[in-house]
Amino acid sequence: MRVLILVENLPVPFDRRVWQEACALRDAGHEVTVICPQMRGHTQAEEVLEGIQIYRHWISSEAGSLRGFIAEYASALWGELTCAFKAWRKGGFDVIHLCNPPDLLFLVALPFKLFGGVKVIFDVHDLWPEMFEAKFGKRGLMYWAVRLAERCTLALADVVIATNQSVLAAVKKRGRLSDDRAFVVRTAPNRMNTATPPDDSLRSGRKYLVGYVGVMGNADGVDYLLRAARHIVRTRGREDVQFLLMGAGPEHAALLALRDELGLQEHLSMPGRVSDEFLCRGLRTIDVGAACDPINAYNDHCTMNKVLEYMAFAKPIVMFGTVEGRFSAGDGAVYVMENSAEKLGDAILDLLDDEPRRRALAGAGHERLTRDLNWARSVEQLVLAYGKTGAKAPF
Repeated sequence: MRVLILVENLPVPFDRRVWQEACALRDAGHEVTVICPQMRGHTQAEEVLEGIQIYRHWISSEAGSLRGFIAEYASALWGELTCAFKAWRKGGFDVIHLCNPPDLLFLVALPFKLFGGVKVIFDVHDLWPEMFEAKFGKRGLMYWAVRLAERCTLALADVVIATNQSVLAAVKKRGRLSDDRAFVVRTAPNRMNTATPPDDSLRSGRKYLVGYVGVMGNADGVDYLLRAARHIVRTRGREDVQFLLMGAGPEHAALLALRDELGLQEHLSMPGRVSDEFLCRGLRTIDVGAACDPINAYNDHCTMNKVLEYMAFAKPIVMFGTVEGRFSAGDGAVYVMENSAEKLGDAILDLLDDEPRRRALAGAGHERLTRDLNWARSVEQLVLAYGKTGAKAPF
């Protein structure tokens, strides 16, 4: 089967979920092509990587406003459509796999379904309407346009897959999907070097290291962690705690400015986008992983990759108690049930000062990931979903 995967918000192989899906489909015997944006250090327009054809297109800067939102998605749609026609001319495809956000990629898939008989899989990473509301803080005409786009994508899709059960329940209800068209394919770390040696130089001479890894956008709550760090260092007077925040995004510069405004330059390192090798060293070194995505209708439905990565490295977690966050981490985390930087900071300190509890949480989280949430189970569901498309290879 010839598969075309479209992803707009991150490039491969940087997008770990999409890349793991592409590799799993390749390993299952399918011919896989991925279309993604040129960004985050992955700017080569065309390459073959690990047997997977990749096309990358130009995209405007990541949306931070309504105007930026329109520019980003207009440029993305044009780039995705151009690359899709290139892939069609080169050899065609039997299935087109749409990864959201946004839910606008049905516009790229539509001509191939109508005139080429291509099957469509909708891979719901996020509930885009909730994401839009969290990003812009209101419902209006654009919000309802986003809901319409989601509905159009669900109507076009032959099969829907989702990152967790709560996302699947929402899209099943909105799209009136039958059980045989809807599958959960959970994200789980699969290709990270958890045996990397720790690097104590990242502690900057301090006893404890608190880590964060992930995107830094206006919906990710990193400002809560910065203010929690200030509470720990200034209010609680703890000079023995260092913070390492790994990741980039549209809010990175503003968060750097906030760090400096809070006087945390010596206690808080923000290196931006880091290499896989640096990421693994950081995750091996930290004593506690922080997940500061605030509790809201959007984040309640999200499975956060950072939480699973902390679990893969057997690190205890302190996080706001989102619904899916609590499901993912299980007994591997301390949950703060209020969006409060001070309470987040206090919970981090309490855990740092309780080594037996840290060990217990780390062990429980790692066991849950390897036993219940491992990638092999997700691959089984992914392959099953593809079998339900009804697509037939032309050879």
